[in-house]
Amino acid sequence: MTESRLYIEGGRKIQGEISVHGAKNSVLPVLAATLLSGSVCVIHNCPALSDVFSSCRILRSLGCKCRREGSTVEIDAKTISDYEISENLMREMRSSIVFLGAILGRLRRCRLSFPGGCELGPRPIDIHLAGLRKLGAKIYEDHGVLDCSFGGTVLGADITLPLPSVGATENIMLAAVLGSGETVIRNSAREPEIVDLAGFLNACGAEISGQGSSTVTIKGVSSLHGSEYTVMPDRIVAATYMGAAAITGGELMLKGVRPSDMYSTVSVFEQMGANVYPYADRIYISAKKHLSAIKTVRTMPYPGFPTDCQPIVMAVLTKARGTSMIVENIFENRFRAAAELRRMGADIKAEGKVAVIEGVPRLSGAATVATDLRAGAALVIAGLAAEGTTTVTNIHYIDRGYESIETALRSVGAKIRRA
Repeated sequence: MTESRLYIEGGRKIQGEISVHGAKNSVLPVLAATLLSGSVCVIHNCPALSDVFSSCRILRSLGCKCRREGSTVEIDAKTISDYEISENLMREMRSSIVFLGAILGRLRRCRLSFPGGCELGPRPIDIHLAGLRKLGAKIYEDHGVLDCSFGGTVLGADITLPLPSVGATENIMLAAVLGSGETVIRNSAREPEIVDLAGFLNACGAEISGQGSSTVTIKGVSSLHGSEYTVMPDRIVAATYMGAAAITGGELMLKGVRPSDMYSTVSVFEQMGANVYPYADRIYISAKKHLSAIKTVRTMPYPGFPTDCQPIVMAVLTKARGTSMIVENIFENRFRAAAELRRMGADIKAEGKVAVIEGVPRLSGAATVATDLRAGAALVIAGLAAEGTTTVTNIHYIDRGYESIETALRSVGAKIRRA
């Protein structure tokens, strides 16, 4: 079977309005957390992403009922018939590891294999497992399969993370919420998606405080109930479409966003010379002047510049006047877009954690391959500004995080199609 690809005819300014869908990095842990409710949960602003479909398949495999209507998903988690996730389902996405804490919290037993997804280099889960062991979990590993269990109740614990891991913070929260006593996570991740997960759990009756700070406190409760919840907007998708406007010299209104979650990203576009105006629930960007290089962009845990936005900004900087440098501090394989961008005429030298981008007057359309989710989006952004036609294959990666990216971009002037 031949996989779909995107065809992009460049040279058209991006102008108009785009409504930003719900956040992939929030909806996946929220869907896992519905297991803990033991009841019916209704999740709004749930984007049509392949990772979301994978999460629903996992929930169904465990015995839940899932029903989707538009951007709303209803999950009935009253009955669960299994504590094991098959290897095939685990391999569909890296975020599947968040089901570990949720299943353990509900059933006190979980068996699953290591997750798959984008190859961004080691994303070790030893921090997750060390935190769960502090809560009293017994964990055995056998040929890539994890068998985890609590002998009885989940104990409260004081846990200090060696680094602010989003996944570890989520798994510990999910496992501890139905525990006894109080669990404190120090050096916790501060991402808005952590705040959103805590917001959903609290709506179900949990007692979580401190989310968004470096110390999160979970007071165990005996049970949760169902709830109705709206997932936060996707700040990475918003940044991607900002990049589309910036690289084409266009202007765009992004609706349904939370600018307060995006200060570091907005700052980078402003440093390039774009005019960015944040409002309560939208962002307007205009890039009618030629973009300028940025001396250094460093990826950092939130509230620093997000690693997920780095390939997008790299693509935009290929057309900026002067020399820019990107320092990648989160993932070691985050420069995989560079080789494909060079096919289009970009001048990028990448080694280790550092990439140096010398802006060029023009990019040329080329046959490119998406190597991961955000690298794929970066190629689409570059293709919008390139002369001629750009093709992007392996777009199943892009579909993991963008709901019909071609439809959104066509609505604001791009000539792009899926075939």
